[in-house]
Amino acid sequence: MKNQKFSMLFHWFDQGGDNMLTHDDFLAMGELFATLAQPGDHENAAAMKKAFEEWWRVLLEHGDANGDGQIDHEEFLALMKATVTAPEHFEKAVLAIADALMRALDTNHDGVLSKDEYVRMYDALGIPPEHSGDAFQRLDLDGNGVLSHDEFRSAITEFYLSSDENAPGNWLIGPIRQG
Repeated sequence: MKNQKFSMLFHWFDQGGDNMLTHDDFLAMGELFATLAQPGDHENAAAMKKAFEEWWRVLLEHGDANGDGQIDHEEFLALMKATVTAPEHFEKAVLAIADALMRALDTNHDGVLSKDEYVRMYDALGIPPEHSGDAFQRLDLDGNGVLSHDEFRSAITEFYLSSDENAPGNWLIGPIRQG
């Protein structure tokens, strides 16, 4: 299950489309996420960029054995399971992006994301609305029509850490591809 999720993530992060992850890919992802912040929200835009930089640093430090500045698919899968999802890195890389994203998107500071906000966010990140709309329904654990910061963090944590194929967080970036 984790291999399938992390493979989806690898292909999403591979902004250059060359089946290798590079610093440029992570810079592009940081920029992509930063565009979701409101104009003038430099703090959250910078926080998302910084978190992607941290993620890249961890990958490079722990997985670039040949020093070529690239991470291939197999290296990425191994690094995600052994290093990025380790508590000492997960908070600074993955959850830091989630927290900054939630702050940036919650423009009225009510601590929640509406379905429209959630779908718009993922559409801007390249996730088709039919997937993000379905994901929203699954992630809204209390059924109140909004995602709280805790529900959003839980979904992200489930996506990265859970081996349970029925965990709602698995739907974070769309249906898990089988095979």
